[in-house]
Amino acid sequence: MNVDDIERRVAELGPWFHNLDLRGVSTAPDHFLWNYPENKFKRFRHVVPEDLSGKSVLDIGCNAGFYSLEMKRRGAARVLGIDHDERYLEQARYAASVLEVSDIEFRRMEVWDVASLGERFDLVIFMGVLYHLRHPLLALDLLHEHVVGDLLLFQSLQAGTKGMFKPEADYDFFDGMGEFDRPEWPKMHFVEQRYANDPTNWWVPNEAASAGMLRAAGFEIVEHPESEVFFCRRAARPASGAVYPAKGPAA
Repeated sequence: MNVDDIERRVAELGPWFHNLDLRGVSTAPDHFLWNYPENKFKRFRHVVPEDLSGKSVLDIGCNAGFYSLEMKRRGAARVLGIDHDERYLEQARYAASVLEVSDIEFRRMEVWDVASLGERFDLVIFMGVLYHLRHPLLALDLLHEHVVGDLLLFQSLQAGTKGMFKPEADYDFFDGMGEFDRPEWPKMHFVEQRYANDPTNWWVPNEAASAGMLRAAGFEIVEHPESEVFFCRRAARPASGAVYPAKGPAA
C-alpha cells in the first residue's frame, strides 16, 4: 500500500474528525483543533493503564478509531468500537487496515442499544458523546447497568463555571432555592437550535455537572486530569445516587 493510494482513499473517505497518521499521511492536517485528538490525549494518557493485556475495551462513539487503536497498542485483548455513523466506521476500518491492526471490531450501534451486547468490558471509553445526546443521564445509567465492568474514561464538551462541587445531603424546599443560583452549582446548558452548526449538540454541562452526573449514575471519580476528562470506577449505586471516594471527589 503506497502513499498515493492512501492519500486517495483518505480523500474519498473525508472529511475526517480524527487526525490519524496513516503511514505518513495525515487524515485531518487542517483540523480546527490542530492535531486532534492526539493533542488532547497527551494531557491525560497517563491515567489509562499502560498495560491492558488480557483486558476488554468498548469505545463508544469511536469515530475514526483513534482511541480503539491506542487501546490495542496497549495490549487489549478485545477492542470493540461502536458508532452510529457508518462513514466514521468505514474510516476506522480503513485506518486499522493501513496500520495492520486486524483484530479490532467496528460495529454500527447506538449508545441506547449497548444492553444488546450482553457483556461487560474492563474499560469503557465514552469520549465526546454525552453532549450529543437528548437523554444524557439515561445513557450513563445504561453504561453502568450493562457494559462497564470496572473502568470508565469519560469526556464532555463543557461550558460555564469551572470547578468541582460537592452538594449537601439535602436542601430545604424554601431556603434552598437560592443554592441553584450559585455560580459553582452543577448546570447543564440546553442547546435548543444548534451549536457549532451541529444539530446533535443538545446539552453542554459545566465541570460540576459532569462530575455530578457521573456520581449519580454510580461511578466513583478516581482521576480528574483535566476539566473535561474523568477516569472513573464502577461502584454500587447507593439510594442517594451519588458515589464518592473515601477522600471525596478528585480535584
